[in-house]
Amino acid sequence: MPDLPSHARVVIIGGGVIGCSVAYHLTKLGWKDVVLLERKQLTSGTTWHAAGLIAQLRATANMTKLAKYSQELYGNLEAETGVATGFKRVGSITAALTEERLEELHRQAGMARAFGVEVEEASAAEIKARYEHLNIEDVTGGVYLPLDGQGDPANIALALAKGARQGGARVQERTAVTGLTKDGRRITGVDWQGEDGTSGHIACDHVVNCAGMWGHEVGRMAGVNVPLQACEHFYIVTEAISGLTQLPVLRVPDECAYYKEDAGKMLLGAFEPNAKPWAVDGIPCDFEFDQLPEDFDHFEPILEAAVNRMPMLAEAGIHTFFNGPESFTPDDAYHLGLAPEMDNVWVACGFNSIGIQSAGGAGMALAQWMEDGQKPFDLGDVDITRMQPFQGNKTYLAERSTETLGLLYADHFPYRQKATARGVRRTPFHHHLIERGAVMGELSGWERANWFANPGQNADYEYSWKRQKFFGNVAQEHKAVRENVGVYDMSSFGKIRVEGPDAMAFMNYVGGGQYDVPAGKIVYTQFLNDRGGIEADVTVTRLSEFAYLVVTPAATRLADQTWMQRHVGDFNVVITDVTAGEGVLAVMGPNARKLLQAVSPNDFSNDTNPFGTAQDIEIGMGHARVHRVTYVGELGWEVYVSADMAGHVFEALYEAGQDMDLQMCGMHMMDTCRIEKGFRHFGHDITCEDHVLEAGLGFAVKTDKPDFIGRDAVLRKKDEGLNNRLVQFKLTDPEPLLYHNEPIVRDNEIVGYLSSGGYGHHLGAAMGLGYVPCTGQSVSDVLGSDYEIDVAGTRVKAEVSLKPMYDPKSERVKA
Repeated sequence: MPDLPSHARVVIIGGGVIGCSVAYHLTKLGWKDVVLLERKQLTSGTTWHAAGLIAQLRATANMTKLAKYSQELYGNLEAETGVATGFKRVGSITAALTEERLEELHRQAGMARAFGVEVEEASAAEIKARYEHLNIEDVTGGVYLPLDGQGDPANIALALAKGARQGGARVQERTAVTGLTKDGRRITGVDWQGEDGTSGHIACDHVVNCAGMWGHEVGRMAGVNVPLQACEHFYIVTEAISGLTQLPVLRVPDECAYYKEDAGKMLLGAFEPNAKPWAVDGIPCDFEFDQLPEDFDHFEPILEAAVNRMPMLAEAGIHTFFNGPESFTPDDAYHLGLAPEMDNVWVACGFNSIGIQSAGGAGMALAQWMEDGQKPFDLGDVDITRMQPFQGNKTYLAERSTETLGLLYADHFPYRQKATARGVRRTPFHHHLIERGAVMGELSGWERANWFANPGQNADYEYSWKRQKFFGNVAQEHKAVRENVGVYDMSSFGKIRVEGPDAMAFMNYVGGGQYDVPAGKIVYTQFLNDRGGIEADVTVTRLSEFAYLVVTPAATRLADQTWMQRHVGDFNVVITDVTAGEGVLAVMGPNARKLLQAVSPNDFSNDTNPFGTAQDIEIGMGHARVHRVTYVGELGWEVYVSADMAGHVFEALYEAGQDMDLQMCGMHMMDTCRIEKGFRHFGHDITCEDHVLEAGLGFAVKTDKPDFIGRDAVLRKKDEGLNNRLVQFKLTDPEPLLYHNEPIVRDNEIVGYLSSGGYGHHLGAAMGLGYVPCTGQSVSDVLGSDYEIDVAGTRVKAEVSLKPMYDPKSERVKA
């Protein structure tokens, strides 16, 4: 009979490696009354059959930090707990079979160095020297990470569980959670039932959903959205192979395969391009250490390529053909953090087959977040608030998961778009754009025109690390916006109304700007945390005495609305998502005013509608509201029109533009223009751990107003001085391309990496933004150094500036 308390500070649901890690780390922070409930036996879901690959390098600096932490933790767990984790630093090799893949690996190697990960580029011959069994006939090269490792997944979880118990946690197996009690936005307790028929209730302050592939179901029980889907995941283990000794982990992503030597046997695993969702209608309630039916036909193409790649496999017998479920998310990033729908429900699940290497760091980060009440550092890549409500739809998840498993080993080309589960969210202009050659991308479910194909040109992507098919198209769009006029669809950007008697006071508390402004005034601003970090980057328009419109990036609408909602307190306001209610067309360029005057009798002059103001207008035969702001650095307006009139307004603008050589434009153009102007991109250039002053956005923070979130941190930083500065870079060579994460080399030393990159078509070279350490240094010290950017292993000289390289005084914007 389970011996469980009637109250706990936290109940963790799920006893896989993630749940055990969260319990372990909470006890390390001194939490008492920690209870972990596991429906069957620890590790019995997916942990027990994981491959146990433990790599350090991830796509961003903080994800790499967490993976490195996992390695260090697992190396020390055995001494702490007495449970052998099987952790060995065997190193890892990734081999490329194409020149495109090799460029990706070389760019990753540069990124690794910028993140402090030891890495070596390797030729095919050097790979062969480290992995003699490999057929290198068509290998173009690769990379070697000497400190990567492998471990025993189940024992890592059991070691963490023992460490948690040593810290005072209660870890209870064979006890299922049957219900959760709620009071408003809080869970008040957990109902449980033991396998012996006993049952009970634990009142609790927090709940953590670590239920793995059951995470979606447990999320629904808690009233939160946790989008993930179990997929079949295959590997084989050979019979013992004579003479096989310890080898590095080997990945051949162009053949969707990874190889791990373990105890004289070889494990071959697959991330096939077309995965098989499993248990779409629900996981069997008796599932425990179960395998799924074999499907040799599905695995055969992987095995056939592997036998060619590793000829010794042709002679080795197959000891085990394994098919087991793993959970995958819509974007291949795991879910971590405080669920937006509730105030005490935390999530750590959906680990996309990298749960072992992620568990240590994810558990540490979540525990620290729970302890402090705020993220320990930027976790935007995995923060559960990035998921949109519709992404919990089972039909959507089943379709998207067929692709996401394989994307782990697909070429990670820049601008790569998901191919499945498309067309869910469409703006009011969708068909108008398609008819004019729009090539659509997808963000947060929104279909967005990324670029426009010319007549006779196929409207699709052809991916590459070099100049892609759309390079010339975007240059053409860029030129139109700089020299004439362009129109693009911004309807996907989040629109949140804040209204009520306390709307102005609330905005002045939650945001860094001054919102006590006349109706029609637009304020560019940030929401700060109490460390001065940037939680949101928004424009706020005062619509009336008691109403504001907050415009946010499409990907962060839910996160930004949640941030505001959590700080409402006693303010008498209502916060409402109105994104879908209005279409938005951006009209940008030196002739933007001329185009608007052609379709509207209203006055768009500086006297009536100066930069940073909005007005209601007649347009065509309808009505709209125009906001004079820009993200491309030109004279322009954003035209907000109700969804019912959006099609008409588009047609009126488009027809009037035909005599002006109007250019339809896409999101790629917007990004190339904004990087020339040095405008920040939230999630890349500015995050919750980037101080607003170091980001160069102090002008948007009004410290003369009292009592707003982050004010003290801004004043402290003014006194202490800056430790970093966000710098704009432009390569002196017009040929190389920049994306993000390329190392910044200052006076021959790596000092950081680009937070974002793109091509400056007007300025004639690739450009980027990135933070440069500057403690105790003057502006002239920072700008007086020699800078290079490492592009796939080649250092390229760069010019630097703290002011925008394009139109530094914003004269064009205010024309």
